[in-house]
Amino acid sequence: MSANNGNSEKQGRIRDRARGQDVAPPAPEALPLPVADSHTHLDMQDRSVEESLRLSASVNVTTLIQVGCDVPSSEWAVQTAEQHPEIHPTVALHPNEGPRLVLGDVDGWSRQHRAPGGSAALEAALARIDELAALAQVVGVGETGLDYFRTGPEGVAAQQESFRRHIEIAKRHGKALVIHDRDAHEDVLRILEEEGAPERVVFHCYSGDAAMAKVCAERGYVMSFAGPVTFKANETLREALRAAPLDLILVETDAPFLTPVPYRGRPNAPYLIPHTVRSMAETRGMDVAELCAAIDANTRRVFGLR
Repeated sequence: MSANNGNSEKQGRIRDRARGQDVAPPAPEALPLPVADSHTHLDMQDRSVEESLRLSASVNVTTLIQVGCDVPSSEWAVQTAEQHPEIHPTVALHPNEGPRLVLGDVDGWSRQHRAPGGSAALEAALARIDELAALAQVVGVGETGLDYFRTGPEGVAAQQESFRRHIEIAKRHGKALVIHDRDAHEDVLRILEEEGAPERVVFHCYSGDAAMAKVCAERGYVMSFAGPVTFKANETLREALRAAPLDLILVETDAPFLTPVPYRGRPNAPYLIPHTVRSMAETRGMDVAELCAAIDANTRRVFGLR
């Protein structure tokens, strides 16, 4: 990052602070029944795990799926879940990690463990994810998938290879596959068919339309909805939510990202799930408690929770 870019970023943060954009939103009214945040990143949030759990419990968000994005965050997810029974880990390399490892843009764990050649670095990371996925407490392999928004054409092959390998890992260990799909719907669906999808597949932060939702429903894929379903301009996403069968719906934050209305742009966290759940219930024209019960049952089935 250049000095000018750094100054611009700092000035932007100062402006955001002045507008209150870095201030955590207040806790909403508690949900009538417990639900789970099916996708969160506690390691990226500005409060302790204990405080996150306390806030979440206060609004009836009682189960958190802590999602890995690389080797260190996957290891952190496993270690943190061992200390907190409300937390359940998934492990994986984010789609953008594959190209970084193959093309050499690596740091931290990857630099310490890489062998000569980019493909060897990816192999080493995948081997560690495989080891973690074998652990009994790990409930899923993800987030994996494809992201064509941030990765250029030179990284597509590495992304697709990493995705295929994660599918194999999920099937071999009998774990749910958690998919990150950004600007890559057709290729994600195609590769799942080519490789043979695991028994349980979750499209994290579902971003397809109603037609894709019907395809997912036909194949038994679960769709997890996040803050964007509350955004005014996202009627296409709400149409997808209405098209999705109730038994194939989850809810998530992807915190600290994708904060729902009315706090869009401010830090997200699991305790803000009630905003998204109530918006989803309104969209589907159903009782909030009924939706909570369905989401809880779906989450436990998909991730094998008791």
